[in-house]
Amino acid sequence: METQRKTAIVLGATGLTGGILLRLLLQDDRYEKIKLFSRSSTGLVDKKIEEHLGNLMQLEQFEADFTGDEVFCCIGTTKSKTPQKEMYRKIDYGIPVAAAKLCAQNGISGFLVISSMGANAKSRVFYNRLKGEMEEAVLREDLKNTYIFRPSLIGGKREEKRLGEWVFKQLMKGVNLVLAGPLEKYRSIDPETIAKAMVIVANRGYSRSIIESDKIHQIASGDRD
Repeated sequence: METQRKTAIVLGATGLTGGILLRLLLQDDRYEKIKLFSRSSTGLVDKKIEEHLGNLMQLEQFEADFTGDEVFCCIGTTKSKTPQKEMYRKIDYGIPVAAAKLCAQNGISGFLVISSMGANAKSRVFYNRLKGEMEEAVLREDLKNTYIFRPSLIGGKREEKRLGEWVFKQLMKGVNLVLAGPLEKYRSIDPETIAKAMVIVANRGYSRSIIESDKIHQIASGDRD
């Protein structure tokens, strides 16, 4: 009996990790349709792709089209791109939480979202606190298959230039060599690794909802617990 092919929703497909995730889904025969919700087009043309363009901070406008089997949320900004905390919150908190609410409303049981190492709703650090608050709000929607990925510093080449981040990434390449055991989760991580792990977890599940950076590495490499 042929397995029914799935529809995936991707938020953030124009970003670094989201773009890689999209390409993996396009190559995956388990998916027959990939709905992209974004402010601008990816520019990719494929029979699987269905693009919906608009303001993601008003995600409810897409309610009728926000249907599928799984949602991959790769939304995220940076302090340099979004210096105003209010706008930062609308993006990194508002969009994922609105997406989770639409999942609950439209009967989508699979929700996979990228958070960050150190996420903690009680943290004094704005970024960590915001991510922690986002996680808590998403989990409150009580979706059957919710998975929160907490990567450490994400490597890879970005279109915009960030000198300070580039220097830090070069240093981390050396530091990664000595981070072992309990410290493995502090190693920098490639966006390809995150994207691959998200697809694997979406199709095979995982033993916990929150997945730390070292576990993301293990999942992507085929070493699961």
